[in-house]
Amino acid sequence: MTGATDGPPTAESARRAVEAVWRIESARIISALARYTGDFELAEDVAQEAMAEALVTWAREGTPDSPVGWLLSTARRRAIDGFRRRAALNERYATIAHTTPETYDLAWDPDRVDDDVLALMFVACHPVLSPEARVALTLRTVGGLSTEEIARAFLVPVPTIQARITRAKKTIAAAGVPFELPPAAEHRERLGGVLSVLYVIFTEGSTATAGDRLLRTDLAHEAIRLARMLAALLPDEPEVHGLLALCELTAARFPARTGPDGEAVLLEDQDRLRWDRSAIRRGRAALDRASALGRGLGPYGLQAGIAACHAAAASVEETDWERIVLLYEALGRVAPSPVVELNRAVAVAMATGPGPALSIVDDLAVGGRLSGSHLLPTVRGELLIRLGRTDEARAELELAARLCGNAKERAVLLRKAAAIS
Repeated sequence: MTGATDGPPTAESARRAVEAVWRIESARIISALARYTGDFELAEDVAQEAMAEALVTWAREGTPDSPVGWLLSTARRRAIDGFRRRAALNERYATIAHTTPETYDLAWDPDRVDDDVLALMFVACHPVLSPEARVALTLRTVGGLSTEEIARAFLVPVPTIQARITRAKKTIAAAGVPFELPPAAEHRERLGGVLSVLYVIFTEGSTATAGDRLLRTDLAHEAIRLARMLAALLPDEPEVHGLLALCELTAARFPARTGPDGEAVLLEDQDRLRWDRSAIRRGRAALDRASALGRGLGPYGLQAGIAACHAAAASVEETDWERIVLLYEALGRVAPSPVVELNRAVAVAMATGPGPALSIVDDLAVGGRLSGSHLLPTVRGELLIRLGRTDEARAELELAARLCGNAKERAVLLRKAAAIS
């Protein structure tokens, strides 16, 4: 072993090295071990044991030239030891011992991706799991986040996250889900589940549903990292690039979405000079890639197109609202939902006036499809302000504030309601 860090090895240098390797390569490590052992829980256990051993060994001998290879080799030996202790799995142990190389020669390349990681994504997002379990398991196994980090991001108790992950692993084992890419016939269908999980993670990061922070940027950026990984693994899937474009273009506005005290800043009040131009360029490039594949834009690509319209405009007034209306109409055809219809109403209000938009919102209210959500009374209140119906507008905004779970958004709604003359 040769030390890969400057200076003599120390416990602190070993800790930093282990944390860095795990953050970058955890998905690759877990996916490789899961494929070799056929056991999700065992793969995670032996990976954790290998990391614990690395903290001691690397502090004494230095970081190896191939940290990932060292961890995989150590974890494999721990797995074989575990199989040895389980007499009923002797045959399985013999197979692994004879077919798996004694050492791994995997260079530490953060840009490298392979089918093992893609398979892990599909397993973590398997349809047998609940949506909440898919999100937790994806962040834990593919993202490498700790249960504490996941719980903190979603404002859920740590034991709840631990229980979700444990149940997910048991469900996967009971269902006999193989640690491999799904058959080609299932690929497109299962990919939708993976994309929806990443979308949920990003959406929660970009506008937290509860708590006292508007943004959870760590969570949003983790979703972007996973989307980039997926785009590298599946370069010919337009919706993968569409989702990546949507995330990049939306995240570009993060620097201007909150004020000095973390208060929410509405789109019309944002300083667009603070928008992240690099993220906008990356988002446009991903959207161009999705369009160039020639299969048409799906729901994520269409939403990215809407975000691109905002990114191209110097102000709210100069935004191409007519194009946004058309994109929302297209989105409503391929992925109809009351939220899409509500957003279309906002675009219609900007393009043609509040009257036609209010008709759309009132139809949604009658249908009851957004009852319990603060979004509908928020939009309805804004439209009523523009129509001069101030008493009704104030009542709608106060209702929206009562329904809103996020403290920063609630404060904005209450200020608007109080400001109505």
